[in-house]
Amino acid sequence: MAKLNFGGVVENVVTRDEFPLDKAREVLKDETIAIIGYGVQGPGQSLNLRDNGFNVIIGQRNPSKSWDKAVEDGWVPGETLFGIEEAAEKATILQFLLSDAGQIAVWPTLKNYLTPGKALYFSHGFGITYRDRTNIVPPSDVDVILVAPKGSGTSLRRLFLEGRGLNSSYAIHQDATGRAFDRVVALGIGVGSGYLFETTFKKEVYSDLTGERGTLMGAIAGIFEAQYHVLRKNGHSPSEAFNETVEELTQSLMPLVAENGMDWMYANCSTTAQRGALDWKNKFRDAVAPVFEELYDRVATGKEAQVSIDSNSQPDYREKLNEELRELHESELWLAGKTVRSLRPENG
Repeated sequence: MAKLNFGGVVENVVTRDEFPLDKAREVLKDETIAIIGYGVQGPGQSLNLRDNGFNVIIGQRNPSKSWDKAVEDGWVPGETLFGIEEAAEKATILQFLLSDAGQIAVWPTLKNYLTPGKALYFSHGFGITYRDRTNIVPPSDVDVILVAPKGSGTSLRRLFLEGRGLNSSYAIHQDATGRAFDRVVALGIGVGSGYLFETTFKKEVYSDLTGERGTLMGAIAGIFEAQYHVLRKNGHSPSEAFNETVEELTQSLMPLVAENGMDWMYANCSTTAQRGALDWKNKFRDAVAPVFEELYDRVATGKEAQVSIDSNSQPDYREKLNEELRELHESELWLAGKTVRSLRPENG
């Protein structure tokens, strides 16, 4: 384990240099890894593990669209693709990658297959952290570990195929075998992590729920809508409003931030842009800080978790979600975006 200094704060991290793929394969050479669930994270993690030479099987309900997708991805029914119970029985490591609501529903069945010495793996701290609400309480004689890629399963797979990696956090909730650290790091390397940084189940879910509702998805979508509508209200065309709100950010400026940081992006913009950005940055920070405080408090007290549990467990949840996404898709902002994307040179 390496110790890296982040602006005066020292963190424990694990890199591929100190824990190479060959070492990960050696650690897990006698293990059978069952991916339970083939939705958001399941495909990316399982395919990366398979391509990296690990012994992987899939546990998925049949019939289902996810089962069909697994078959399309090359998993063979009866050989590497099984029902959830059969896969759980065969596995020594159970990667519990169902949705949070799905985990709650399947847990009464899955826990019966957690025999001594096995490992229960999560990519989200939700089920364990909010166990008073989820009732997910593992037996004391299994390892309980977490690897949380900092992005979608789709991004994890794409970056893997490009020879890159997506950074992940790792955590150990329970070390029953004395091998939990080696297991969790080997799995983190195996699924394609760029580097692994240490956390806890609680910190992972608190930061994850805050980020998803904040700058990663919720806040950025809200800011896009606010600026776009102000521009449109003041007579700017959809093309102009979208380009100044979304396209320039995602296609030009954010890649610069990813490359060398916000200050470097500023340095590569006009002096007028720099001055305005620096003058207005603090206004926006101070305006939204109370919203983030409220958000974090709701996450820490479990209120956001309960909202997710209550809504996602409803039988018509998928229909309601699709309707909300349809409204987003058909809004002028994102219809403009569809047109702008189609006009990018690579699409011409």
